[in-house]
Amino acid sequence: MSEVLKSDPPPSTEAVGQPGRRQAFKLALGAAPAALLATTATPARAGDPEPSPRITPFLEPLPTPPELPQRALSDPAFAQAPTVAPNRRVNPATGLPYEGRGDPHQLRDRNPPQFFYAQRYGAVPPVSIHPQLKLQLNFWGANRGGADLTQDPPTTPMPTIVSRYQAGANTAILVRRYNDLPKGVPSGGFGKYSVSTHLHNFHSAPDSDGGPCDPRLGSLSEDPVTQGRFFFPGQYYDYYYNMKRAGFTNPGMPDGDVRETLGTLWYHDHREAHTSENVYKGMCGFHLIFNEHDTGDENTGLRLPSYPAYDVPIMFCDLRLDPRTEQTVFDVFDDDGHIGDRYLVNGKLQPYKEVDQRRYRFRLLNVGPSRFHQLFLVNPDNPRQVIPFWQIANDGNLLPKPLKVTSVKLSCAERADVIVDFRELTAAGGPAAGATRLWLENRLLQDNGRGPENELLPPGNPDHVLVEFRIGAAVPDNSRHPSQIPNFAPITLPPLDTPVITRTFDWGRGNGGWVCNGKPINCDEVRFTMKRGQMERWIHRTGGGWAHPIHNHFVEGRIIKRNGKAIPVNSPEYSRKDVIWLGEGDEVEYWVKATDYTGVYPMHCHNVVHEDKGMMLLFAVDDVGDKKTQP
Repeated sequence: MSEVLKSDPPPSTEAVGQPGRRQAFKLALGAAPAALLATTATPARAGDPEPSPRITPFLEPLPTPPELPQRALSDPAFAQAPTVAPNRRVNPATGLPYEGRGDPHQLRDRNPPQFFYAQRYGAVPPVSIHPQLKLQLNFWGANRGGADLTQDPPTTPMPTIVSRYQAGANTAILVRRYNDLPKGVPSGGFGKYSVSTHLHNFHSAPDSDGGPCDPRLGSLSEDPVTQGRFFFPGQYYDYYYNMKRAGFTNPGMPDGDVRETLGTLWYHDHREAHTSENVYKGMCGFHLIFNEHDTGDENTGLRLPSYPAYDVPIMFCDLRLDPRTEQTVFDVFDDDGHIGDRYLVNGKLQPYKEVDQRRYRFRLLNVGPSRFHQLFLVNPDNPRQVIPFWQIANDGNLLPKPLKVTSVKLSCAERADVIVDFRELTAAGGPAAGATRLWLENRLLQDNGRGPENELLPPGNPDHVLVEFRIGAAVPDNSRHPSQIPNFAPITLPPLDTPVITRTFDWGRGNGGWVCNGKPINCDEVRFTMKRGQMERWIHRTGGGWAHPIHNHFVEGRIIKRNGKAIPVNSPEYSRKDVIWLGEGDEVEYWVKATDYTGVYPMHCHNVVHEDKGMMLLFAVDDVGDKKTQP
């Protein structure tokens, strides 16, 4: 949501430095562990115990993650030829099956892969996140596919993958991922070296969805001989993405429904019970999809700013650093959620970005693991200014039309594509006339992992800034002004069928952990089954005292109502969504329909600490379905 939907939350009546509502709720229950009190409410707030080392912000430029290159099938990475069925032959060098995949690629014969990529997961060599800190030793990531990790070292963020939809053409891709992670006790004492890679929001079959567990195997997933979703050091896993929109199995629609076009996606580890640790260690990267309309070239199609010069992915999370060792730390025993006090953006702490006076497209991704954000553009030399910009996408989807906003709200794993016109903003008479720098600042108060407060912090505090934009000279701009884009047709909202069933999901605490409908995840249990091709109504609810970003794999849908009120057309939530911001006490009505593939998928809270501590369930898709209303 943004201020086009509602105004800023009213100022808190609580005194600064006093417990917020959520913290007071915990204290009333006597449930405030020492580990919670060691975290910070906002970056480097005075009085917080054990804060991360202080740094000087904006000393280094914003890095651009490398792009993963295509490789020929003759490349050594594909010495074992890709096959529809998994390559379960034993590798004599390791004693394990060559491939970790347990299932054949579903429907691959319709669109055999045409473009091939490889990458290797491994420990990131000692790396600087800030010139005033020691090198970081705890990060994991992926390289650009070379076999020699000393020559082609792993990085985090992991390399960006760029692929395309193309009507009338086969643009399917295959990504071979090798696990070269170190065995034994992981650096920093957190992380798991068996992994499963989820392409978040993509329309994949279970074999390539990167789910956290396989109900056919349960604990046998831990065994590399009988594994289902994980792959282990010494193995690879072939992920197949057919690059067709949802609906591609419908007669007469071999390319899928153009209204189901996806754009800004990301991939990350999804290892059951260890997702938060592995993502926090750096196992995440962007996957961008262009198409015939959103072309990546501002001279064609919708004429959005050109990639990569003026279309910039920005991935951010918050870290905690040990004040003595200056290394990244993570409390694996804290089940509320991880809240850090330093912002890591594309692998650097609070970098700057030099920009020209023209329009930019920024793809904003909140990696989490637990902090929610409300982001503003702030002029540090005049913080009282209200600076508008344009939101054009929510999660992986273009909105029906650009919306002029003054902030964007992002729970964990949510994305927002925004257009910022630095020339218009800083011109004489503009909202930030004469400004030479602008800050992308998070002003949402959150003092623990259970969720944010309904309170905005004052603007202009450098500790809350993700990136400083340094504004240079005017340059030519061939992109279209968002006000001149009446809509993004033919990429529009698909029609809504009449739901055939209503299912209710209550997300909360129970049995000493996080649960849905009173039960934690059981990797041996499928909780409900959708019938392929039929619309369902899902009601998501949570109690007071916590918030949950709810994510379902494979199917994405529409938020129809929030707390009984229909979503207005001028809201960023009036769009297709794969993550639902479920605030404390919220009830959200969400409509979804499964198409094309069958099999088992997860649904979970994307505060990934909650997910790892049980807040997840498995559902299936087949041609029969069931009538379970409260799975």
